[in-house]
Amino acid sequence: MRARTKLTFFALLAMTASAAASLKAADAPAPDAESPAASQLVDHAEPPTTPPSDAAVQNWNWHAQNTDILQYHPGFPAKYSGPNSLHAVNEVKETVSLDLMVGRRLWNGAEFHLDGLMWQGFGFNNTLGVEGFPNGEAFRLGTKVPNVNFTRMFIRQNIGFGGEQETVEDDELHLAGRQDISRLTFTIGRFSAKDIFDVNSYANDPRTQFLNWGLVANEAWDYPADSLGFTTGLAMELNQPRWVLRYGFFQVPRNPNTTAQDPAYTKAWAMVTEFEHRHTINDHPGAVRLLAFLNRAHMGSYAETLANPALNEDISFTRAYRSKFGFGLNAEQELVKGIGGFLRLGWSDGRNEAWMFSDVDHTASLGLSIQGGFWGRTNDTIGIAGLVNGASRVHREFFAAGGTGILAGDGALSYHPEEILETYYDFQIWKTIHGAFDYQFISNPAFNRDRGPVHVFSLRLHWSL
Repeated sequence: MRARTKLTFFALLAMTASAAASLKAADAPAPDAESPAASQLVDHAEPPTTPPSDAAVQNWNWHAQNTDILQYHPGFPAKYSGPNSLHAVNEVKETVSLDLMVGRRLWNGAEFHLDGLMWQGFGFNNTLGVEGFPNGEAFRLGTKVPNVNFTRMFIRQNIGFGGEQETVEDDELHLAGRQDISRLTFTIGRFSAKDIFDVNSYANDPRTQFLNWGLVANEAWDYPADSLGFTTGLAMELNQPRWVLRYGFFQVPRNPNTTAQDPAYTKAWAMVTEFEHRHTINDHPGAVRLLAFLNRAHMGSYAETLANPALNEDISFTRAYRSKFGFGLNAEQELVKGIGGFLRLGWSDGRNEAWMFSDVDHTASLGLSIQGGFWGRTNDTIGIAGLVNGASRVHREFFAAGGTGILAGDGALSYHPEEILETYYDFQIWKTIHGAFDYQFISNPAFNRDRGPVHVFSLRLHWSL
């Protein structure tokens, strides 16, 4: 009965998507040569300078998306299990998300965007036991019944410096139009730091690309977010034809990976800077991004916790306002038409308590994305990637003594870097409805060679308007 209910639910979602897509297509005007729908993104080397027509500028838009993920892992060998361990017996979990997004132009260069999220479901063992967690749609704040939250509510202001312009396409977080390539952009309100920083064309969105947390973002960057992945803050971007300089200042949670923000705003915050350089190699686009971050929160100290056996590895007793810093590299490159490669490297100091994302202190990932034009399926994609996650020495000692973190805590530890391989095939079902098959091989989950390996099989259904 439970399986039949799930199948009926997924079928209804697919029917809803089909009907909504038909309605939106019927209402939309046919694109012409001037409209954003008929144009391509402008190459920054030779952008057009034609002024926009009135029809090319959107005053408002709306979008919706739904993503349903079903995951299964069979039982795996484990010498022992702890409070944060992945269950060693077979497990089936599903997650559902539905976003309704609205954008409105306020005044010259300004936009307001609102995103209402409904989510339901859980990751394996309440999203515990693997650092490179296999479902990027699984929040630590799981729910049995649908829950709703306004995840984004922000204003973006562009200040153009004149000169050459580029086309802005209509999407979930942008209104169609044109803007100066040389510009200063301010974003303020509630949004995800990942909306702006550490973006990658081939490994960025678990709804359409890789599912693993470590392939969605740089896991060594303890990026500012609540347990849903969003926070309040300010971002500034200075954009030029070949490069962008970004800076962000954000609030952080009062406790690790929770929703309540720390009210001590002068003591608890997160800063991030990123420099991006865009280039072409033999007419194939690419980008390199260098990131640095500094977080300050009411964190515990691994060394102080280990030095006092009376604390029984409870790091909360050593909490004080401390800092954490690190660096990241994010690169992408189209190799040939339809095939792109990506790379991420990350490092953090690993001295104080992980606070918002994962327990990873060092990470490296490498992968390929292949479009389906090679086999006559232009809108299909194959992805394959490898990921390695590690922890600092004092962090390992903390876990070995029985400590717990955001995702890890097996009660003991035989340390080895966590190693993950993921491959997926995303295929078009109809228009904007896609399905995907995904497989992940996880060796040494949560840095522990005494547990695993784990095989994870996933099915994904996604539609968007």
